[in-house]
Amino acid sequence: MTDTTKAQILDLARKAINTEMLALKHMKETLGDNFADAVELILACSGKCIVTGMGKSGLVGRKIAATLASTGTPSFFLHPGEAFHGDLGMISKDDVVLALSYSGETDEILKIVPFIHSNGNKLGRLTTFMVDILSGVPSIVAALFIYCLLYTSDAADE
Repeated sequence: MTDTTKAQILDLARKAINTEMLALKHMKETLGDNFADAVELILACSGKCIVTGMGKSGLVGRKIAATLASTGTPSFFLHPGEAFHGDLGMISKDDVVLALSYSGETDEILKIVPFIHSNGNKLGRLTTFMVDILSGVPSIVAALFIYCLLYTSDAADE
């Protein structure tokens, strides 16, 4: 490896770290009631926290569900594409459903929302848009998801 290649690698790493620092600073400055509401929704849940999302949002959701489960909050990931093939039966009335969507308009998520409401579940949503198609349902927008998506250059093709 040449010194030029090493310098390019280090320069790229420093740029990535700088991007992360800026994202954290922005998150710190914009963190508000929405985040606290999301935490309270999960803490007040007497059932499980079920996380769902498609594509890259689903990958982030899997990690959130695994982290919640490993830290003592009963949780699992529900693939929205599999939901209508028997998996909706895993959602009990005491569960909270956390839906992740970059656009807030992911078809697979939108298709399970009526069941979530008819089942009496609370729905939290993590999206990059403050107003989206789900805005008419009781839900929460969290800045944390925006932070997670800053590292995905092609996030739009979830």
